[in-house]
Amino acid sequence: MYKYLFGPVPSRRLGMSLGVDLVPHKVCTLNCVYCECGNTTNLTCERKEYVLIDEVMKELKHFFRNNTAPDYITFSGAGEPTLNSRIGEVLRFIKTNRQDVPVAVLTNGTLFTDEGVRTELLGADLVLPSLDAASDLTLRKINRPSRDLNVEEYIQGLVDFRKEFQGKIWLEVFILPGYNDNPVDLELLKKALKRIRPDRIQLNSLDRPGAVKDLKPANAAVLHEIALFWGLRNVEIIASVPERKKIKSYRKDIENIIIETISRRPCTLEDLAKITGLHINEINKYLGVLEEEKKTETMMQDRGLFYQKKL
Repeated sequence: MYKYLFGPVPSRRLGMSLGVDLVPHKVCTLNCVYCECGNTTNLTCERKEYVLIDEVMKELKHFFRNNTAPDYITFSGAGEPTLNSRIGEVLRFIKTNRQDVPVAVLTNGTLFTDEGVRTELLGADLVLPSLDAASDLTLRKINRPSRDLNVEEYIQGLVDFRKEFQGKIWLEVFILPGYNDNPVDLELLKKALKRIRPDRIQLNSLDRPGAVKDLKPANAAVLHEIALFWGLRNVEIIASVPERKKIKSYRKDIENIIIETISRRPCTLEDLAKITGLHINEINKYLGVLEEEKKTETMMQDRGLFYQKKL
């Protein structure tokens, strides 16, 4: 069992993806209301070596020796990976030792204002940033950023990265009804997207409970209408949760472990991670499927959101 690697997990966008987690749960530049990993506990823009990179590289060496190649190696986790000041070293290590496996970076893109961050990621094959708002008011409403961030610098960082980066950029826009689905916000987003020029624009919405309760997802019809409103050729709607079961890395044994655990007693996401030894992101992938199949239900208590087997 690894401490900093997780999976490979059944990713809707990346197939069989080995996760590399470079920050503790939950260190991030944003505190998004919809985050399925819960509220940010350390809201910061300070870059430092949050986890020991030498230990991460030891785990990668072991994985490379003992496992078949995944479809992607992905910097992700329950926080913002670019906050780790040595992410560039890990990326170079992977590219040196496994040139046959593409590297992806799942990031919110808020630190692309820093030229050093942009330079460190130039060796990646695919970068998947996000942008949910193009006005400061909506950014603070939906993403609840660190006070050091403002929306124009955020967008400009993405624009600058596009000019410098030779790989693919798939930009995710998370649509949340009542937050950023109004005509004004959508028009501002369209203007920003045309400036950034990502290879793909991926529309997404809730499929699991977020950090704030009672949020509602945007359904497929709404996402389709937004794509038509923008009129941009590279917009796509991310595949639905049930598609995960068709990915070759989907493991029935992990699904069964989660079901057996919450059958004994209700658990939070953090409880499940401690009991099973699985990474929070890995558990989230399976919870999405279980909820879609109505095998689980949630209840909010003082300690947070609890999952239990549906009777």
